[in-house]
Amino acid sequence: MRFVPPVRRLVQGAFALFCLVVGYRFYHFFLWATGDGAFVSRPASVEAFLPVGALVSFKKLLLTGHYDRLHPAGLTIFMAALAIALLFRKGFCGWICPIGFLFDLQEAVVARFRRPLRLPGWLDYPLRSLKYLLLGAFLYLIGWQMDLQAIDGFMRSPYNVMVDARMLGFFLHPSAMAIGFFIFLFAAAMVLRNFWCRFLCPYGGLLGLMASFSPLQVKRDGSSCIDCRRCEKVCPGAIRITAKEVVRSPECVGCLECVVVCPVQDCLTLSLAGRKKMPLFLLPVGVVALLLTFYLVAKLSGHWESAIPVELFKKMYGLSLRTGH
Repeated sequence: MRFVPPVRRLVQGAFALFCLVVGYRFYHFFLWATGDGAFVSRPASVEAFLPVGALVSFKKLLLTGHYDRLHPAGLTIFMAALAIALLFRKGFCGWICPIGFLFDLQEAVVARFRRPLRLPGWLDYPLRSLKYLLLGAFLYLIGWQMDLQAIDGFMRSPYNVMVDARMLGFFLHPSAMAIGFFIFLFAAAMVLRNFWCRFLCPYGGLLGLMASFSPLQVKRDGSSCIDCRRCEKVCPGAIRITAKEVVRSPECVGCLECVVVCPVQDCLTLSLAGRKKMPLFLLPVGVVALLLTFYLVAKLSGHWESAIPVELFKKMYGLSLRTGH
């Protein structure tokens, strides 16, 4: 079982490196489109950073059965994350998300100097509800308020065509408010473990709700538990594991580190529906395999690359420079 933490860091690091490569290629595509570089093909995976558009596309898919042709990779990755949550808990957060990886690294460094602060329930639960309030706002505005006409208007708008360029501009030229917000997040994570993931990330909240229906769960044998609480010390979601028989919390990211650190054999196990013990490698292998399956199906069926001609990207990116980011 000791293989889990290093393998998890390796998988997270590999996806983070992939995201950096995608960002680098997209930057050079943007330079070409704005007349300042040689041609580099646009990497479709950059659409993973367009979650709001993916949610709009997902609603249109549910209403009409039509797959978004403008940013299909974003929709594919969004649906893959939902499917992973349904089958393998919040495995997308625990094994793939580069933002989660970044805060995990910060936590690993901070943990060398101080023990994580555990909030009392009366404060922890209201703070955790913030991400569900943000999620509720998105679902209300997009899932409830936007009708099909509004969806089509948004998807055909110039903003939606050049939204990836605007996203790039946000990272290359962040405003003072954005810089202040990032500083706040990292400062807060120095005190409260994984502050962004636990309290503010709306898509983490959505995946957590989906994961509540996952058949895979961490099961605790209360009769053999020695109440050492090592599991709670390593849990990135600050879940009170020793108070549960089966961990169904939407905060569980499926990292399995609680199972690994437990000193009593089979006290904590990965189980199917709280009954049958399952091998630990099933969860990470399933997470990565399901994500790659969605990618391959989308690629082979023509639902990965954008149907927007590169010349239109070139025109719209030039407009984004003139209108600002």
